[in-house]
Amino acid sequence: MIQLEGVTKRFGNVVAIDGVSTLFENGLTHVLLGSSGSGKSTILRLILGLISPDSGSVRVDGELVEARTRRALLGKMGYVVQEGGLYPHLTARRNVTLAAEARKWDEGRIDARVQELATLVGFDDAILRLHPDEISGGQRQRVSLMRALMLDPPFLLLDEPLGSLDPLVRADLQQQLKEIFTPMGKTVVIVTHDIGEAAVFGHTVTLMTEGRIVQQGTFADLSRRPASAFVTAFLNAQKPPPDMREFLS
Repeated sequence: MIQLEGVTKRFGNVVAIDGVSTLFENGLTHVLLGSSGSGKSTILRLILGLISPDSGSVRVDGELVEARTRRALLGKMGYVVQEGGLYPHLTARRNVTLAAEARKWDEGRIDARVQELATLVGFDDAILRLHPDEISGGQRQRVSLMRALMLDPPFLLLDEPLGSLDPLVRADLQQQLKEIFTPMGKTVVIVTHDIGEAAVFGHTVTLMTEGRIVQQGTFADLSRRPASAFVTAFLNAQKPPPDMREFLS
């Protein structure tokens, strides 16, 4: 379980997070939804301990996220960033195995885990021997997911993981990732500005603006029972214009 209580974070005169309290329950996929600057990525950085709140608290698995606990807590969290964030000079496989090597896993254990993850994302050994610039954007994101899952952490955090992909690849990978997340039983937090992505992934959707939570619930809750005019306006903003809808139906 990940819990924020009364969290505020400022950068200079800008209030990035404004008194946020929320709970991400174990074993579910949670979506942080909002436009750029709404504070959703800042929440991920607070959970990871990359930055500290000015007030309030962040807890992961009941443990307060702070300097003395950050290293141990990071071992419980996998992190996937936009475009994968892979090391370009390493093969896909080495990108995946670095964390396990740092923890002195033996070769047999590493090989078994890599094979398990490759099967999960639909890779063969040939792809894992390639470097990041030799594979597609969707494949790089799957390598990044393998890397995040290598140590089998209970928490998985994804920051706009599909944001740089073209629409067809993005839609395909959304469905693939949903099929991966569903049986894993991990606590997943995904940051996105894409409404379709929120509808695909989220057991719970948290809509944010100006560092505050506007509404939290299922996507159906936001769509059918909006808490404010802003919720309706945000959801409607990504709908195709009326003169296009007849061609898309």
